[in-house]
Amino acid sequence: MLVARLDDAGDVLLAGPAVRAVAARAAEVVFLAGPHGRAAAELLPGVDRVVEWRAPWIDHTPPPVSEEQVADLLARVAGVDEAVILTSFHQSALPLALLLRLAGVGRISAISNDYPGSLLDVRHRWDESVDVPEAERMLAVARAAGFEPPPGDDGRLAVRRPLPDVRKIMPRLPDAGRGGYVVVHPGTSAPARTWPADRHRQTVRELVEDGHRVVVTGTERDLTAHVAGDDALDLGGATTLAELAAVIERAGVLVAGNTGPAHLAAAVGTPVVSLFAPVVPAARWAPYGVPVVLLGDQRAPCRDSRARTCPVPGHPCLSQVTSEQVVKAVRELTQ
Repeated sequence: MLVARLDDAGDVLLAGPAVRAVAARAAEVVFLAGPHGRAAAELLPGVDRVVEWRAPWIDHTPPPVSEEQVADLLARVAGVDEAVILTSFHQSALPLALLLRLAGVGRISAISNDYPGSLLDVRHRWDESVDVPEAERMLAVARAAGFEPPPGDDGRLAVRRPLPDVRKIMPRLPDAGRGGYVVVHPGTSAPARTWPADRHRQTVRELVEDGHRVVVTGTERDLTAHVAGDDALDLGGATTLAELAAVIERAGVLVAGNTGPAHLAAAVGTPVVSLFAPVVPAARWAPYGVPVVLLGDQRAPCRDSRARTCPVPGHPCLSQVTSEQVVKAVRELTQ
């Protein structure tokens, strides 16, 4: 069985319940991921093998289409008997379905409100005017293909266990068990989803003044160093995705925008203060299955624009959120 989700890490983590449903009946599950989703796919329970491929119709900086690139995909999925293609509401499953047909895949299932011809065996229609959490939407595709969740599966996000031991990279917090600190993750993959760095910095100061220990995470070391200052433990650039999951799991709360680590928090059961820009609907992409305080003007003019760079001067959806609001939300989630 092949399960495909060719987007970023958060999208892949949200596919977890669908993957487990497929894995309950499959001898082997191969996950087809994009380069930004591979590490997340490797964390999903039920995945036996990950194939990485950069899709020209999905990637944010799409490569040109070439015969060599297509031939590479066909060779790497040879021998797959059946596929479930998972997409967002604004994406089409049909380009990948065509390539999988050329690779000899016998049965293909996906959501398609467009006529698929012979490209799909199971065409699952979906009312895209209704905002449903992405995890539930993808699980519905697996169910339409005949894959029900295994008995006892709660349908929440999850990661493969055991997670790494992160005590060595957290020397200042050796005794911190579950809930022993707050994680602040200031980076996002798109500027339109980013809360200002100075607001993050002020929030760290105020969280420390409020009695919290704080850990700052991310891949942009200059950003994490600025946000952490002398008040917090800076883990910028110091963790793999699996190690980041372990750091977040031990936290009482994660403070983050709409980005992969917010879904990683959901997968390890950590509450989230979500600095959520409404360029995509929170009803679909807010952290799933954990306590969440959602901050940000969800009726701002950028609503549902899917913009990667804010189209509104001043970035009002997030710039109006204050550090005091974030500290109050952390208190609410840790009481």
